[in-house]
Amino acid sequence: MPALQSSIDAVIVAAKAANDAKAMDILAFDVAQAFGITDVFMLVTGDNERQVLSIAEKVERQLHEQLGLRPAAREGVDDARWILLDYLDFVIHIMHKEARHYYDLERLWKDCPQIDLPLTDPLHEPVLSAGVSGSEAGEAHPQE
Repeated sequence: MPALQSSIDAVIVAAKAANDAKAMDILAFDVAQAFGITDVFMLVTGDNERQVLSIAEKVERQLHEQLGLRPAAREGVDDARWILLDYLDFVIHIMHKEARHYYDLERLWKDCPQIDLPLTDPLHEPVLSAGVSGSEAGEAHPQE
């Protein structure tokens, strides 16, 4: 059974919020069939701890303001190298670029369908679309 549409819609709100906070390499995977305990895993990268924390705060704020959602659990906020926001039906991993590279979570979910995230850069150019690999996504949204 694929991810619920409500989970996908919430992840799109979260991805747009992360993108507005200048996050990089934003990817989401439908993991419902593979895991059964959640529908979607979203990965987001920040350049440094301050940006990772800022992205997490913006994502939380937008999900609450737009959908009335609050995370069931928050982990990693103190050191801000890898913040996990667990909304039960979807989980958001906001990672420092070094942690993202080291743990390479995309490798774990490579067989799961990638979710199309209709994102734009600050100039309103499309950044990511369905089927874009992590390395291509990085090229489409260069680091500053």
